[in-house]
Amino acid sequence: MFHNMNDMSQPPGRPPDPGSRPGLFAESSRVEAFSDGVFAIVITLLVLDLKAPATEHKVLHDLLAQWPAYVAYLASFAYVGVIWVNHHQLFTRLARVNTALLWWNLALLLTMSVLPFPTSVVSSAFQFGDRADERTALIFYGIVGVASAASWLLLFHFLSRSPRLLKDEAHAAFFAAERHRALIGVASYTVAALSAVWSPVAGLIIICALPVFYGVTSTGWRSPGPAAPSPPAGGL
Repeated sequence: MFHNMNDMSQPPGRPPDPGSRPGLFAESSRVEAFSDGVFAIVITLLVLDLKAPATEHKVLHDLLAQWPAYVAYLASFAYVGVIWVNHHQLFTRLARVNTALLWWNLALLLTMSVLPFPTSVVSSAFQFGDRADERTALIFYGIVGVASAASWLLLFHFLSRSPRLLKDEAHAAFFAAERHRALIGVASYTVAALSAVWSPVAGLIIICALPVFYGVTSTGWRSPGPAAPSPPAGGL
């Protein structure tokens, strides 16, 4: 019955809206709103690992002793913030979403939602653990980073092969090129984890530097050759 009602909503002689086909939705605002909510929650949870000093007459000492928590917080805050900017940039190039894209987006959000946990582990290891704990914590963080970059790689690959979802079919080439940026992320977080085995501080430095790379390249991967088409006005 509802199928017939949908058919009746189309004016006579007008071709059906591509967004009305099964599994294809006409707009992406609900997906963006849900994703923004997840990013907001994750970025808020990060601050819960910062503790107020509880020792009398040692407030300054306790605040300074938390320096690993500050570093881990800033690195993860920057990472989530840059991912949010990249996510926004991605959706300004989409005209519609389908069910498959919803699942790929959920996979990305899964890797983001778990980030406060390895952040807390790194903070705790550098404050209260030994060198072996620091190595383990950074390897764990690196694994989560690899999973996040891999989810971007799969999402970019899917969009490069789904031109009907894009505002401009030429954007398929843009997403194909973006796979290189995701691969760099996979390789870099792997290097960070391996470096932590040799020097935890070196692994921590790499993890802190990666959000800078993703921030600088947030509008897309620049490679030699014809420039990708510019996004519509007001876009990312």
